Amino acid sequence: MRDVMAHYLDRSVSAFGFAPVNRFDEAPEKHHPSNICKGAKTVVVFGIEIPRGILQSPDYNLHALHRSYHTVYRRLDEISLELCNLIESQSRFAAVMVPSYAPMVFHEFEPWGILSLKHAAVRAGLGAFGRSGQVYHPTFGARLRLAAVVTDAELPGDPIIDEDPCPPKCRSCRDACPAGAFSADGTFRKMICMAHTIKHVIYPLALKDAEGLKHIERVVNTAG
Repeated sequence: MRDVMAHYLDRSVSAFGFAPVNRFDEAPEKHHPSNICKGAKTVVVFGIEIPRGILQSPDYNLHALHRSYHTVYRRLDEISLELCNLIESQSRFAAVMVPSYAPMVFHEFEPWGILSLKHAAVRAGLGAFGRSGQVYHPTFGARLRLAAVVTDAELPGDPIIDEDPCPPKCRSCRDACPAGAFSADGTFRKMICMAHTIKHVIYPLALKDAEGLKHIERVVNTAG
């Protein structure tokens, strides 16, 4: 089964990996793979790279980056669905797709996916966490957008990357961040980043006060 899946993913994505579900023992209960697929045994994580030229665009980089994210998210969700159907058509196993973006849930105004795709990517050997809180792939760095499929098929996992991707005492991300999304101690603040990057017209209107913030989950999942 793994060979069939790998053959499909080789032609469809930039990188992929397999993680046995026991690598998720520390995941919060409501965001655990077994809460997504009954009898979950394996999480298949994959990603498509964002073209590096977008990041080098003099005037268009920020908005093009956000737009490219959503273009890739649609493609990743299509691949997730196709992979689930492939698994179920070729075996007795079940499979459930994990969305690449929305829907999200909010815990203390922080957005969470139904499964943390960054943590899943690390557990599947696709990369390691850097000081910025992003996952860095050995080839694509932080340019991978991610999705996953959870299945009750028990498949061998890929080796986990233990090497720290950041040079000692590196502050490059913190110093270069145009949104100032890093606190003094280096903590990455997601919502500051999102407010700077996502220029959807509804955001400043719907989230301008405390009453609007009560509906942040609905607004973000609707607007994207």
